Amino acid sequence: MMMPMNLFSATGLDRLNPAQGGSRGMRIVATGLLIAMAAIYLATRHYEPMHPAFGYLRAFAEAAMVGGLADWFAVTALFRHPLGLPIPHTAIIPRNKDRIGDTLALFLRDNFLTASVVTRRMRKLDIAGAIGRWLSNPTQSSRISEGAGRLLADVVEALADEKLGGMIKGAAVARLKAIDFAPLLGQMLEAAIDQNRHVPILERAIEWAGRMLDANDALIRQIVHDRANAILRWTGLDEKLSDAIIEGLGRLIRDIAADPEHPLRGEAEAALARFAMDLSEDPAMRDRIAALRDALVANPAVAAWIDGMWQTLRASIVRGVRNPDAIGSGGMGEAMLQLGETLSADLRLRLLINRFIRRAVVGTVASYGDGIVKLVSETIRGWDARTITSRLESAVGRDLQYIRVNGTLVGGLVGLGLHALDGVL
Repeated sequence: MMMPMNLFSATGLDRLNPAQGGSRGMRIVATGLLIAMAAIYLATRHYEPMHPAFGYLRAFAEAAMVGGLADWFAVTALFRHPLGLPIPHTAIIPRNKDRIGDTLALFLRDNFLTASVVTRRMRKLDIAGAIGRWLSNPTQSSRISEGAGRLLADVVEALADEKLGGMIKGAAVARLKAIDFAPLLGQMLEAAIDQNRHVPILERAIEWAGRMLDANDALIRQIVHDRANAILRWTGLDEKLSDAIIEGLGRLIRDIAADPEHPLRGEAEAALARFAMDLSEDPAMRDRIAALRDALVANPAVAAWIDGMWQTLRASIVRGVRNPDAIGSGGMGEAMLQLGETLSADLRLRLLINRFIRRAVVGTVASYGDGIVKLVSETIRGWDARTITSRLESAVGRDLQYIRVNGTLVGGLVGLGLHALDGVL
């Protein structure tokens, strides 16, 4: 027996609950109304002979008791045995909780977690457009950037610098050690030779050789003098030999510098090409480069450089995200705002993003939908009867007590109508 809630409100009984709702308060109201109907019924049985109006009141109270008791029985039978009596088809929810869980899981699967349903529903959604409109609001974009910035700063500051810095530096060192520099250097050198970018290097090398020869004139003469025998030194031929050597080397360097087609240039270029090939293909050369890389990474100067880079980056992150001006303009906030305006204006981009989101969601449902359904079913199966009863009753108990009140009032009105009809007939 049910009636619209506005009838309950019209009677003013919704104001009888001082706690503004709640299952317990409404249960008190419904039970109190039933007791009141019983009291009125007993009183009117005594006073009915005194005046016909008491007959109408008795009929109302009698039918209201019947309606109230019937709805009390129906509401109670959902969750437990009325009065503790094992009446058939009562305590419906505790006895059927496993079936309820399976039915709920199947309902989720058939109506929400199938690829066709998700695709059909999401085809009508413009998620990218909604995100764009939301981000286009300067207040929202600033709020997002500020929140993200504070979170990042809190995370960076909360972690111990030694631990976080050690992780960052360890990752940087590991990354450097994982790089095979030899093929990379070989490819760079091959590209430079193919595009003649090695020529300036050769020119600088020739110039350097000429300067070294001029700067070490005395050293060359001393070496020749020390290695010459006594006869050469006694005759002074060692000086002439030194002059010849220095003059010959100088002339050779000048000839190489003046002649772009000099044979020694070709031999130097061939040597560079062989070196580039060895870097790319020779395992021994690659091992030597790897050893050089490891020695360089292990150098304390490199460790100090990496540490300095981390400290600078950490300070910049904290300073940037803590600075409101950086957040409000020219930083993350402006980037969010520009992203929102772009999404709002670019239809093709919105379609692309919506398609990506739709495919991602559909793929997730296809991969994990059955798992979600199984999780729901097994979770409800794992609940004991008391747990599921208390949770459902707390969720819908107040509305069920409304049903009891409505049943009491509707029953009373029906009884009153029947009594009036009986008097007419």
